[in-house]
Amino acid sequence: MGWPRREANSLSAMTQPPFAHPVEEQNVAPPSPRPLALVTGAARRLGRVLALTLAQRGYAIALHYYHSGQAAQDTAAAIRALGLPAYPLQADLRATAEIEALFAALDGLPHPLKVLVNSAAVMARADVRTVSTEEWNATLALNLTAPFLCARRAAERMSQGGLIVNVTDAGARRAWSGFPAYIVSKAGLEALTRLLARAYAPTVRVNAIAPGLVLPSEEMPAEEWQRLVARLPIPRPARESEIASALEFLLTNEYLTGQTLTVDGGYSLL
Repeated sequence: MGWPRREANSLSAMTQPPFAHPVEEQNVAPPSPRPLALVTGAARRLGRVLALTLAQRGYAIALHYYHSGQAAQDTAAAIRALGLPAYPLQADLRATAEIEALFAALDGLPHPLKVLVNSAAVMARADVRTVSTEEWNATLALNLTAPFLCARRAAERMSQGGLIVNVTDAGARRAWSGFPAYIVSKAGLEALTRLLARAYAPTVRVNAIAPGLVLPSEEMPAEEWQRLVARLPIPRPARESEIASALEFLLTNEYLTGQTLTVDGGYSLL
């Protein structure tokens, strides 16, 4: 005579695997927060191009602007259309207090800062013999001092690694007599790039992109733009995608620091 048979619950018999044991709770790490990139001057022109490039690579974007509020909202909408967060933030980068407020706002975002692109700049035409002290100081404040202060504040928040990219100019080593403060500021920014790279290595890499002729300024006559382009060994303006690819290279090549990538169609050969 066999052992008495126990009636099995048909559902449990079908669903319970052999030798099953109660499942213990596992400590599953929460997903890492999406990294943040701050792009200054991101509302328009190359700043917009670089912000969209970073968004396409999966970064949340802190989108700095000063006067271009509507353009900033349009750029933010384009980033959000890619499924990425965008945070328009207004600041006058010539004012140290507003830089401090900008980074305080970043601290309130749910993303760790991993990339800073210093793109905001002004290019004012002037004569070195007559340029005013006020105009000279305003240009250097935005084009050189602001990247310096932003880089320091960014590096403080990149203890786990990061990248700073300064946007300089292929003309930084030329004596453009019509833009004295601009040229001095961009030459200084190249030197600053090397200094910061050495100071913050190995945790934070610091590089620069020096575009050539990409977009004409709003003040430049079309005839003058065409004359400048025609002189180039590659006689056309740079495509926006060609500047974007320089940023992508700096993002992915982790053995580069203290370098300036010149993307100028051969302008530096002239």
